[in-house]
Amino acid sequence: MAELKEYLSKAEEAMEEATMYLEEALARVRAGKANVHILDAVRIDYYGTLSPVNAAAVITTPDARTIAIKPFEKAMLPVIEKAIINSEVGIMPINNGEIIRLQIPPLTEDRRRELVKKCKQECENSKVVVRNARRDVIDSLKKAIKEGMPEDVEKDGEEQIQKIHDKWIKKIDDLFAEKEKEIMTV
Repeated sequence: MAELKEYLSKAEEAMEEATMYLEEALARVRAGKANVHILDAVRIDYYGTLSPVNAAAVITTPDARTIAIKPFEKAMLPVIEKAIINSEVGIMPINNGEIIRLQIPPLTEDRRRELVKKCKQECENSKVVVRNARRDVIDSLKKAIKEGMPEDVEKDGEEQIQKIHDKWIKKIDDLFAEKEKEIMTV
């Protein structure tokens, strides 16, 4: 019985990690609204260390279409600006000497559909991880039967892992529906 709980907890941990990764990936998708998370992947050389932009500046969203970046030190302005230009953010920064502004352009209908498709692919990748975790537990349970585990315990384990699987798949579907609504809202 302890073996069963160990299998289930490992699988649920893998499913939770896949969902957390998905949440982070979806947060970085630019949905036509200002979101400070689109800068999470941008790294700058901050005193010899590659650091995220928020380690060297305050990042705010003064309105729905603008991100403002105010460095702690003025000397970091060109470094941050260059890092944003060279990143995959795809927005040209506006530097006024004190603050860097990113104007988020409105999305076209085609671009919205493209982003939804990208998000759906991320969700499918997470679902694959969840399904693989379920399959691994079921395979382990089948091997455990050969090693002396009672069949009824194995069947209970399969039912429990299926319930856990369904819970995480539903969470992934909910995350996608929420992001799709955010992207498609004009």
